[in-house]
Amino acid sequence: MFKDKVIWITGASSGLGRYMAYEFARQGAKIAISARRKDQLDEVLAIVQSLGGEGLVVPCDVLVETEIEEAVNAVIRHFGRLDVAIANAGFGVVGKIKNLNAQEWRRQLDVNVIGLALTFKYAFPHLQESKGSIVLIGSVASYVPNPGTGAYGASKSAVHSIGLTLHLELKGTGVNCTVIHPGFVDSDIARVDNQGILHPDNSDPRPANLMWPTDKAAKVMVKAIAKKRKVYVFTGHGRILAFIGQHFPAIARWLIGKMP
Repeated sequence: MFKDKVIWITGASSGLGRYMAYEFARQGAKIAISARRKDQLDEVLAIVQSLGGEGLVVPCDVLVETEIEEAVNAVIRHFGRLDVAIANAGFGVVGKIKNLNAQEWRRQLDVNVIGLALTFKYAFPHLQESKGSIVLIGSVASYVPNPGTGAYGASKSAVHSIGLTLHLELKGTGVNCTVIHPGFVDSDIARVDNQGILHPDNSDPRPANLMWPTDKAAKVMVKAIAKKRKVYVFTGHGRILAFIGQHFPAIARWLIGKMP
């Protein structure tokens, strides 16, 4: 499906971005990987190449609009085209809404919402040429209350809304938009503080019994992208929570309120 297709992934230094790069490499894609941490991108590139994929490291901080634009230009200069752009870069601010300051709110929205929207903006002309796909990485958190991570939930609700809008705005352009909402997946997101700094030794407070392995999650995400799904929700518990959140909000509030 993706043989010789050019895939650009933001937030590719760890977690889902990293493992999607590996899965695309197994399918013979040409992969451009972006993130702030070049040393980790170099590690990802080495594995991509060992899996038979062709890769390119394009360091990029999605907080800086000019870096997003230049990253896209670098992909086009190197590969000559762009078939799939995956706006995966993101992190989660922790804290009750009453305690969050303006800087924390701005960083949460700047990365997860504005960075994602600008990733689409600069990729779009090239995706239109290739009749390609934009992929937005949301979260099941967009469907349910998020006590203690309300800023993150708000940002992912915005991603969901952006995706629904693009489904209409992209009509007639030939570009597909897929919005993916994962449930609990093993990643570094719980180990990144409110300033975006990684603390690799921090424990993950999310329920281990509900956590999907990252490689398994990446496989189903790549499959959803291949099928050009409009909205794709996983894992199993994620689908249940999203369904309850959409159709039975009072029950969702009760369930989430029972969680530790």
